[in-house]
Amino acid sequence: MRTIGVVTSSRADLGIYLPVLRAIQAHPSLRLRVIATGMHLSVEHGLTVELIEASGIAVDERIDSVVPDEGPNRVGRSIARGLEGFAVLFARWRPEVLMVLGDRFDMYPAALAALPWKVPVAHLHGGELTEGAIDDALRHSLTKLSHLHFVSTHRAARRVIQLGEEPWRVVVSGAPALDQVATHQPLAREQLEAHVGLSLTPAPLLVTYHPVTLEVEQAAWQLEQLLTALSKTDRPVVITPPNADPGGSVIADRLRSFARTHPRTVLVRDLGTRAYFSLMRLAAAMVGNSSSGLLEAPSFGLPVVNVGTRQQGRERAANVIDVGYSAEEIFEGLANALDPAFRRGLDGLTNPYGDGRAAPRIVARLAEVPLDHRLIAKRFVDVAAAPSELAHTVESCP
Repeated sequence: MRTIGVVTSSRADLGIYLPVLRAIQAHPSLRLRVIATGMHLSVEHGLTVELIEASGIAVDERIDSVVPDEGPNRVGRSIARGLEGFAVLFARWRPEVLMVLGDRFDMYPAALAALPWKVPVAHLHGGELTEGAIDDALRHSLTKLSHLHFVSTHRAARRVIQLGEEPWRVVVSGAPALDQVATHQPLAREQLEAHVGLSLTPAPLLVTYHPVTLEVEQAAWQLEQLLTALSKTDRPVVITPPNADPGGSVIADRLRSFARTHPRTVLVRDLGTRAYFSLMRLAAAMVGNSSSGLLEAPSFGLPVVNVGTRQQGRERAANVIDVGYSAEEIFEGLANALDPAFRRGLDGLTNPYGDGRAAPRIVARLAEVPLDHRLIAKRFVDVAAAPSELAHTVESCP
């Protein structure tokens, strides 16, 4: 049995991971070991480690990392605390392969602590761009600390190879979150209304807004512009909370205040994947700067008003309407998104992030890759040699 240690740090990555976790559990030659860290273990962020257990997956290890601090200092101190925790863990126990996802500062310590132990790292969602956030640098750094790359698109694969990674290490798997979309059983409207505590007639707006970490000084003004635009709508508004980036607590407090003073608005701390996808299916539009508006929303044909620069550079489908930060631009974007003609134009939309069969591709590679010196001893491939070699990626989605 080959043990795959999976690092999960928040409700956001858990929704992406779940198809992969279940596929690992079902594979006859793989053993799953889940390591919870980051926001999962933070009372401030809802102690979402309970969501992992509620999904029927055991939590084997817990690395407490998020510090009770605010601003940029939280990131540095949390990385340091997480690094110490993972170092202690790996001195006691190590998986055959360690899996990390994306671009979060609470993922970074796991890969860094694994480096001196020569633990192979499998990285999901590398090669993407979010030029408005420090996540961009963390994502590319995780690529260089990793030995296997499961990317969502061919463009992302080219970027990973451009960073010097050998093409045989790269699999264009597609986005694992889309596997759940393919099998999603939506809640009935009445169940969903009971879950969020709000009437969802007419169809609501789904709002998720995170700090823009390269523009944190403007966070208060940016959020007020969004709330001004939302206050003009006559639709129900369902808001999900921000992540633990600098400025996240301030944004969360202001969103709670807005929800309390607007009777058709609710802030739901932990929706869970099923309710979240059910809302995406039911909503009139999505507003904010979450990656889910670009990754999952196209599969629902859901119009998205993407605010500001946080997702700048990320691939997007025709459902995305990019706007600036001013209330006028956001409200105009909403008007366009709610135009029935715009929604009709999204019929048959193809999601650029895959076909909903990522988990089988990822797990097949995890089970078959030789865990040898070739995997650990990385060779830098000069960019001039990369394009012709890209065709030799192990497997790719259509």
